[in-house]
Amino acid sequence: MENDTQNVLIVSESTSYIVSSIAQQMEVLGYRAIKVNSNADSISKIKEPISAVLIYIDEEVLEDMQTFVYLKDRAIEDDMPLYLIGDAGQLDEVENTVPKSVIGQKFLRPVNVKEIVNVLDNYIKKEGSHTKKKILVVDDSGAMLRNVKGWLEGKYHVILANSAAMAIKYLATNKPDLILLDYEMPVCDGKQTLEMIRSEMDFSNIPVIFLTSKSDKESVLNVMSLKPDGYLLKTMEPAQIIQSVDDFFEKQKAKASIK
Repeated sequence: MENDTQNVLIVSESTSYIVSSIAQQMEVLGYRAIKVNSNADSISKIKEPISAVLIYIDEEVLEDMQTFVYLKDRAIEDDMPLYLIGDAGQLDEVENTVPKSVIGQKFLRPVNVKEIVNVLDNYIKKEGSHTKKKILVVDDSGAMLRNVKGWLEGKYHVILANSAAMAIKYLATNKPDLILLDYEMPVCDGKQTLEMIRSEMDFSNIPVIFLTSKSDKESVLNVMSLKPDGYLLKTMEPAQIIQSVDDFFEKQKAKASIK
C-alpha cells in the first residue's frame, strides 16, 4: 500500500465517537493513528515520524495552552500544518496562540468524519514531508543555511539550526536521516557538536557530514579524524552538493538492501 503505515497524531482529551471514527477510518486507509492526551510532555516523547496532526479541541484541551505552543513550534520545525476540530469560539481562541500560517484547515463542529479523513489523506499523499528524507543543517551563517535549504528542499525535508544548542534541542524530539554540520562554528564548534551527538544513545547513530570552507590537506585530515560520514566543501557548486547528498542516500539504500 502506498501509505506504508505512516503515522497520524490525534491530540484529544475526549474518547468521543468522532475521534474513534477518524482513527478507525485512517487505519482502514493504511495509516497508524496515534491518540494522545493534550500534554506537551507526552507528545514530545513520541519518537515516530508524524505525517499529520489533528487536534480535537474541547474546554479541557484549552486549559493547557502550552500544548498548542509546543505543537506550533513542532509544526514550524517540521514544516507540517495542524488540523483543528472545534466550535467557533474554541477555534478563535487557538488562533490567538497558533498563527494562521501553521493551520492546515479548521473543521467546525458538527463535523463530517469522511471529509476530515479525506483532507488528511490527500495532504499526506501530496505534501507530507515524511515522504522525503529529513536533513538537519547546522551552521552559524544565516546565508549558508538559506543557501543549503534552497538547494536541497526540492528533494529533501530541510530543517535549519543556527547553533549546536538549537540542533541538540531539535534532536531531543526528532530524528533526521542526515545532519550537515558546519565544522567552524563559534562557542561550540563542529567537533564538539559531533561529540555531543555521538554521546547520546538516542541519536548517536544519525549520519553526520561536515560542511567546511577549508580544503587544505591538514584541515581535511583534521575533519576526517573525527570519523564523520563524510565532508563537503562549502565552495562546491550547488549541483555538486546536491549530488553528494543524493549519492550518500543511494549508498545507504544499497547497504540496507544487502543486509
